[in-house]
Amino acid sequence: MSVRLRLRRMGKKKQPIYKVVAADSRSPRDGKFLEAVGLYNPLTKPHTVEIKEDRVLYWLDKGAQPSDTVKSLLRQKGITLKRELSRRGLNAEQIDSEMENWSKMREAKSKSSRTKRKSKKSAATEQKSEEVSKDENNEQSAAEVQGASEEGTAPKE
Repeated sequence: MSVRLRLRRMGKKKQPIYKVVAADSRSPRDGKFLEAVGLYNPLTKPHTVEIKEDRVLYWLDKGAQPSDTVKSLLRQKGITLKRELSRRGLNAEQIDSEMENWSKMREAKSKSSRTKRKSKKSAATEQKSEEVSKDENNEQSAAEVQGASEEGTAPKE
């Protein structure tokens, strides 16, 4: 029996919530499973991921294969990094320090990407406002030119 860590869909229609489960690879998506090891809610901003780290590591050590989505979730939570460090033979203190460095770098990266997005949005809005003001200026000058040309062509009495 091959075990997979995968998502089990729950929740109402168009409001999915997923359980991260260890299941036999032959069982259907929402069918029988061995153990629920986490929860994933993609509808919250930012999405919520709650995983029992010790149970996931247990199943991975037993040979369970994560699905692509679960692998991505484990990577986001840092569980794959922690497993990799422990497999290299590092002690608990070294693993903790590496995990702290990883979380700081991840947080800094997310802050920089947020500021980049904000600056791109503000630059785009500034550019649009400049284009609008240029269009208004062009319309005004065109109206002035048109008014002047009408005055020049009017018959003199």
